[in-house]
Amino acid sequence: MATYAIGDIQGCFDELTALLEKVNFSNDDRIWIAGDLVNRGPKSLETLRFLKQLGDQAICILGNHDLHLLAVHYGAVSSKRSDTLTPILEAPDRYELMNWLRRQKLLHIDKEQNYAMVHAGIPPCWTINKARKRAKEVEQVLKSTLAREFFNHMYGNKPDIWSGKHEGWDRLRIITNYLTRMRFCNPEGKLDFTAKGTLESQPPGYLPWFKLPRKDPQDNETRILFGHWAALEGEADAEHVYALDTGCVWGNKLTALRLEDQQVFSVDALGTKPAPPPTSRYIFNR
Repeated sequence: MATYAIGDIQGCFDELTALLEKVNFSNDDRIWIAGDLVNRGPKSLETLRFLKQLGDQAICILGNHDLHLLAVHYGAVSSKRSDTLTPILEAPDRYELMNWLRRQKLLHIDKEQNYAMVHAGIPPCWTINKARKRAKEVEQVLKSTLAREFFNHMYGNKPDIWSGKHEGWDRLRIITNYLTRMRFCNPEGKLDFTAKGTLESQPPGYLPWFKLPRKDPQDNETRILFGHWAALEGEADAEHVYALDTGCVWGNKLTALRLEDQQVFSVDALGTKPAPPPTSRYIFNR
């Protein structure tokens, strides 16, 4: 039995099936998906249906595009011009798929294999255990009758630094932004939302979140898997940190990491892909 951690699919279903064929994926294997299952690629509906039917074989993390889909579904925002979500929103099994999606995790920890998977990252101001507890705060709301109200308050860049004094929607928003949108932050955990390029593009006083010392040094031994940052092209250049988003939706590759031996498998993007968005735009900006 093998476990494969896969980067952002974003509706690139044909590449996903090609990647699973390449690794000879079987009924005894497992896949972990680092979020952004949907959007901008051509087959988001097929991707959701496939992952849902895998049941316990798949662990799916929620990314910012997945949360955006749910926000559109609940009427909190309208679809954007660059979205490719219409087939999901018009599907006969739309409500079943959305109920499944909102029950997925923001952070998965496997203590036996010593891995943690998140979409964007874990801020240095939190321990991994604290991150798990805070992720659960948002997950519980997503599963509840408060989900619609959550999406009405999810969008925004403030607060941009953690405080235990944050309450209500502000608290849930910054937890969500850390786990699904973060790239650069400062040593105190203050977020920057202006840069999304390579490691050299950080603003003064900021670093990639995984280059900053962790609050608990023991967490340095946990191997962190993340997606979200296609500009890294799968290279985080940090010990025990694995960048999985290799920009399939932008015409590059879809990548899997076999957790048992850290072997990397990739397939090239197929067909015509959309042009990358301007670097100043973020899916959570209105």
